[in-house]
Amino acid sequence: MKFLYRWLPIIFGCHCRADRSFFFHGKQYPVCARCTGELAGMVILGITYAIYRLPILYAAGFLIPMALDGGIQLFTAYESTNFRRFFTGALFGYGFFYLIITSAVATYQYGYNFL
Repeated sequence: MKFLYRWLPIIFGCHCRADRSFFFHGKQYPVCARCTGELAGMVILGITYAIYRLPILYAAGFLIPMALDGGIQLFTAYESTNFRRFFTGALFGYGFFYLIITSAVATYQYGYNFL
């Protein structure tokens, strides 16, 4: 468990603010609600990637809600909720990791067919 609390904030570049994090039995999660959502999106993608392939534009569209939520929060007095941060983070994690995996697979197939 120490591994998660040490490395997840570094991997995600998380601020780990208590007011933007989930708590379980009085203990703060290792990363904030948005980063927890990103991690959940990546895990869900890992489970579903072999079963269902999403159109690339949909995956790219999944990046927009988090950018809007974070950008509006940054430049206005609007304060997002942890549930909204988690949900937009999950969409972002799914979409971003989908684009990375799809790009890696396409690059591998292109290189394999090139030989």
